[in-house]
Amino acid sequence: MRAQEVLKASLKMSQRVYSSYVSDLTDEELMLRPGPGCNHIAWQLGHLISSNTSILNAVLPDAAPSLPEGFDQKHGKSNSGSDDPKDFLTKDQYVALFSKLDDAIFAAIDRLSEADLDQPSPEAWRGKFPTIGSLAVVLVAHTMMHVGQWVPIRRKLQKPVLI
Repeated sequence: MRAQEVLKASLKMSQRVYSSYVSDLTDEELMLRPGPGCNHIAWQLGHLISSNTSILNAVLPDAAPSLPEGFDQKHGKSNSGSDDPKDFLTKDQYVALFSKLDDAIFAAIDRLSEADLDQPSPEAWRGKFPTIGSLAVVLVAHTMMHVGQWVPIRRKLQKPVLI
């Protein structure tokens, strides 16, 4: 299996888990926090979309779709404490943005060669992720870093175990 196929398989697994965990949540339930000091799912969805857009553009410049005006600010650290639903999108809007972004990630992976993956990552990322390939791993794994935080909310809401 080539590196690109592993990256795509990893992204598909992330998609499967993410989409399962949000499938039966309402917009209101996206605003619940798993515990004190934790971010609610709505903010995390926006953070993932914003961050993954940035990472994708670092891996392959201009590969990511544009985000709505003000999206990055609403999902930045300075707004992570907001519990105002007006600051966030609906589940359907997040799902649509995630879908467009994932399509762009798959297309970008198809454009990358083995040699591209061995190239140095952009300077800002190089300390932790020295190559484009290591940065691509973060891109496809980032969502999985967050979805585990959604399980306590699902349990609290007595949602079914999905995975």
